[in-house]
Amino acid sequence: MTRTQISALTFFGLFVALTYVILAIFAPFLIPILWAVLLVQLAYPLYTRLLSALGGRSNVTSAVMTIGVLTVVVIPVAYLVTLAVGESVAAYKTVTEWVESGGIQRLPQIVAQWPLVGSVSQGLIGRFVLSFGGMDTSIVEGGKVVSAFLLTQVAGLAKNAFALLTDFFVMLFTIFFLFRDGDRLYTALYRAIPMERNHKDLIFERFGQTVTAVVRGTILTAIAQGAVAGIAYAMLGVPFPVFLGAVSAVLALSPFGGTALVWIPVAVYLFFTAPIWKGIVMIAVGGGLVGIMDNVVQPMLIGTQAKLPVLFLFFASLGGIAYFGFIGLFLGPVLLGIFLAVVEIYQDDYQDEPSRLIATPALDPTLNK
Repeated sequence: MTRTQISALTFFGLFVALTYVILAIFAPFLIPILWAVLLVQLAYPLYTRLLSALGGRSNVTSAVMTIGVLTVVVIPVAYLVTLAVGESVAAYKTVTEWVESGGIQRLPQIVAQWPLVGSVSQGLIGRFVLSFGGMDTSIVEGGKVVSAFLLTQVAGLAKNAFALLTDFFVMLFTIFFLFRDGDRLYTALYRAIPMERNHKDLIFERFGQTVTAVVRGTILTAIAQGAVAGIAYAMLGVPFPVFLGAVSAVLALSPFGGTALVWIPVAVYLFFTAPIWKGIVMIAVGGGLVGIMDNVVQPMLIGTQAKLPVLFLFFASLGGIAYFGFIGLFLGPVLLGIFLAVVEIYQDDYQDEPSRLIATPALDPTLNK
């Protein structure tokens, strides 16, 4: 080996070793840093406008934006998540107590009180209960497992209160400096990646578009669906409306059923336990909810062409949650968008006749401005 080759090998060996050590140092703060990156990416267009309005004073603008993100996003979401977890534990306890008291066996008598369809439904429900005689035991055991899991998670959060507080301040600290120094950090990262310029442009463009389109559009649409559904549950007197609203928001990402997987059982519950008009209202609100949110709100937020493949998006969101925790709901689709960009580069540069097995609709280039 020549002296130049030895020098280059030594340099890159040192570079890899130092990169590994730095990543290990940053690892405990990875989740709050990722939250900060997502929030800043979403709010950065507002930051640029505010920076211009305040005469280019970056410190003041960054502080105002950090306080704004804290007030508008972080605190309300943390409060709602806490409520949802608490309600979920209470919900499983309530369901377990109802089943143990013989609630399933009483279903035929309850259904018999319905006007017009009561007698027919009573027979159907009766045969269903007889066919699945061990269903009450299964529900009780499942409820115990889920309730124990949720209680364990709550206890873990209480024990790790200091770690949560640390992550919270790390996220706020990171948000401030990403707002203030975001352009410079972006340029440094762009220049440091050893790839062809057009490849880097495609990957960075897809990252920005995916965060904007998926998080601002698809995820916010799901949150809006969950919020409207939760309000409907609360107004109709359904128990645990925050928990059911949160479940509705998560299932709104599913291409199969969506929020109907929640509001249809809720409507059935209202038919059982409340005046019939409440069940009818629930069906009307739920049925209109999906169409309005999917066909009006989402196109307004992201445009009709700015969508990842729905099936891939669904699995990326749920798989992201399983692998990364709650942030995976956002991180999974972002990584999916970057992966599809890499696939596109591979098809263009390394295949004589690109197969386009994974075809993604063109994203509106104005979304990230």
